[in-house]
Amino acid sequence: MSWWDRLLGREGRSLENPNVSLTSERAFYEVFGGGGLSSAGVNINASKALTVPAVASATDFIAGTFASMPLQVFKKTDNGRETADSDPLYSIVHDVVNDDNLTSFAWRKQEMMKVLVFGGRSLTFIERNRAGRVMNLWPLDPAAITVVKVDGYRYYRGKVNGKQVEYTSDEIIDVPFMMEPDGITSIDPVAKFKNAFGLCIALEEYAARFFQNGGVPPLAMTGPAMSDVAAQRASSDVQNALKRAKSEQRNVMVVPNPYELKPIGVSPEDSQLVEARRAQNLEVARVYHLPPAFIQDLQFGTFSNTEQQDLQFVKHTMTQHLAAWESEMNAKLFGVRNRKSYVEFNVDGLLRGDFKTRFESY
Repeated sequence: MSWWDRLLGREGRSLENPNVSLTSERAFYEVFGGGGLSSAGVNINASKALTVPAVASATDFIAGTFASMPLQVFKKTDNGRETADSDPLYSIVHDVVNDDNLTSFAWRKQEMMKVLVFGGRSLTFIERNRAGRVMNLWPLDPAAITVVKVDGYRYYRGKVNGKQVEYTSDEIIDVPFMMEPDGITSIDPVAKFKNAFGLCIALEEYAARFFQNGGVPPLAMTGPAMSDVAAQRASSDVQNALKRAKSEQRNVMVVPNPYELKPIGVSPEDSQLVEARRAQNLEVARVYHLPPAFIQDLQFGTFSNTEQQDLQFVKHTMTQHLAAWESEMNAKLFGVRNRKSYVEFNVDGLLRGDFKTRFESY
């Protein structure tokens, strides 16, 4: 095993991996556990991104909504369709997905969180018996799986429970956040949008430091010249005096004549800190195609347009996720040639419309 493999902690795993190219920043993301240093000077990874309230709210809301919608199996009939609740697959996708008692809700929320923030890809192994019937759905760690193409066909290689495995494409439910043009490399939203997330964290850290210092901006002491030792001692004295004033809730601090304390840099008001943080919340909402009302940004929200944002969320945000999962599950669970059975999310509860439209419809 090479020193590079030991550094990665991947025994026997090759980095010649189309999913993690050595020439891309994603390789450094995999090796060092971060999305890289953002332009704001903050090193970003998935855990760090989730410390941003807007990111945590957006991803949890989308994943929770996705997981809470009923996932049902239907069968086409001469009269249309009917719910195939007698099909053994129905209880798997609707209730419990495997013998480990992992519920369908927990599996779908976990996998959607992987898509949105933890690596940008969901991989689930389909366990079948000898007759080809689906028995279990087992979620995989995408970081432990390498996706390759051999003679135009996709294969998923890696270690699962300490064993080297190789799966064919029909054994894996594969849902990415977004794909590169090569068709096998997924895009990690945390690595791709590290600058937007990093600026959110930098703004929050600046605000925290400002109030940790008692709401006092950086100061410069002006007055007669002093030695380096005296200047350092004076700086320490001022810093200690500020801390005491904060702890004692005093707003007045005495400075010996003829010295003065003057603020340097830009104040939070002048730098528009509040406005900048609000703008970054909108950037996070934009990354996930989420109306601002759903990350609790009601700056421009009204009763009527918030209801319309609700419909916009279902029609333009969730629809693409639902279509990706339905098409992938139908192709992998039933086979591409199957035309009788299929899975579908029930979105009726989310598409009720606003109050006025519902009553006009009635």
